[in-house]
Amino acid sequence: MSSGLPPQGIDTDAAPQPGPRRPLPPAKKKLRARDRYLPAIISIVMVAVVFGAIAYAVTSAEQWPRIARQFFDLNAMAVSFPQVLRGFWLNLQVWVICLFAIMAWGLVLALFRSLTGPWFAPLRVFTVVYIDLFRGLPVLLLVLIFGFGIPALNLPGLPNSALFWGATAMVVSYAAYSAEIYRSGIEAVHDGQGAAARALGLSQWQTMRYAILPQAIRNVMPVLLNLAVALQKDVALLSVIGVRDAVREAQIYTAQTFNYSSLIAAALLFLVATIPMARLTDYLTKRDRQRRLQGAS
Repeated sequence: MSSGLPPQGIDTDAAPQPGPRRPLPPAKKKLRARDRYLPAIISIVMVAVVFGAIAYAVTSAEQWPRIARQFFDLNAMAVSFPQVLRGFWLNLQVWVICLFAIMAWGLVLALFRSLTGPWFAPLRVFTVVYIDLFRGLPVLLLVLIFGFGIPALNLPGLPNSALFWGATAMVVSYAAYSAEIYRSGIEAVHDGQGAAARALGLSQWQTMRYAILPQAIRNVMPVLLNLAVALQKDVALLSVIGVRDAVREAQIYTAQTFNYSSLIAAALLFLVATIPMARLTDYLTKRDRQRRLQGAS
């Protein structure tokens, strides 16, 4: 029979014994100045040597002075710049509008394809056919067909502008790619997330809206930004149907003066817009990778 007292020899007032000590992280090794700066110096020297050799090979060519006058004439760039910049502003407007439309329509297509149950079979079949069709056609071909073909139909209630239908072709084509990106993000979410949401009584739509989509979109955000960068360049394809964007304005100047420097001015404008987007994409990709590594540890 137990007396309710602690066994003799055990001190109940003693402080609890600390657990085993965790090993300290290894101390950071201090690098010498040579080990710290030498790799950076070698990298800078190698970059200078490689790009200097390329520049020397190009500028020492026999026809380089002629090419420099035709493509890198600063006076011609300055004269054509206002006209090219006005066209580039149109490029940016079309890019922003198309980007929002693509993200929205692509998400709708991804939701159609992720629906389960026999009642939604027509939507799934429609999405599969849509993606296979428009992802398999070159964007340039769609721009030509939409820009020249549909306006000729004179459909009542719809504009006949080549700009409108060219932008529509961009949306139709890029939405097929974005739908597959969204779908990959949805399928990357663990099945247990959906099962837990349904166990709480959420419907299929509520499960997708509150449990699956927030994680899916966060997973594919870097890829979507890459798609946005590609779209920003492909908007220039609208110039083939007569839209007076930056490329078209540069071509008009070239046709008037037989000087191609305006095309270089247009190229510089595109680089100014795309390089910050590319760096932002790299930053988000790196942050997403670190987040995943922290979650896995």
